[in-house]
Amino acid sequence: MKDKALLFINGDAPTSFPNPEEYSLIACTDGAFHYLRTLNFPLEKLDFISGDFDSHSGKDEDIYDEKFIYTPDQDKTDFQKALEIIIEKGIQKVDVLGGSGGEQDHFLGNLTVAFGCKDQLDIKFYDAFSEYYFIPKSFILHNVKGKMISLYPFPSVENITTKGLNWPLSKGNLNITSRIGTRNFAVEDEVSIEYEKGDLLVFIGKNYL
Repeated sequence: MKDKALLFINGDAPTSFPNPEEYSLIACTDGAFHYLRTLNFPLEKLDFISGDFDSHSGKDEDIYDEKFIYTPDQDKTDFQKALEIIIEKGIQKVDVLGGSGGEQDHFLGNLTVAFGCKDQLDIKFYDAFSEYYFIPKSFILHNVKGKMISLYPFPSVENITTKGLNWPLSKGNLNITSRIGTRNFAVEDEVSIEYEKGDLLVFIGKNYL
């Protein structure tokens, strides 16, 4: 079974790229192909380019023609369809770049897609401000001292306890309509998070202190 995939989608282009050698598969949606080409990403590293090609025809790069996968289903986003291909290839971990920025309905849609796949895939988003992902009911963040930590219920979390944050929680509840846990920061290298019910999205920002 392959280890980890790198997926570029059509939000804000990344300001830097991770080492391609860390991934067993690299892919992009059709819209992301534009910025990868502009930023001189080594396109030969791409294993596939997928989408409905409303942002890119798939015809002007004949050298990569065999890498284009046409996915015309309008009931699913290009991000969702790319993840389905990755699942079919037996990969369980996916780092996603380009998931935020641009039109904000796309950003919210990307979070919803990731939520729907969280039992099949370990998805982590990365952008210029933070990394963010859904976590299980018992989780430890490592090497985060001084970093901003935001806890976002999706849509609610019950009996959450945290250790290592400046403003800890003890058997508290979070709800998208009343109380969320954004703009906290880590005072320890390790932050533990435990909750009993619900789903939680964690944002790890750049250094806060």
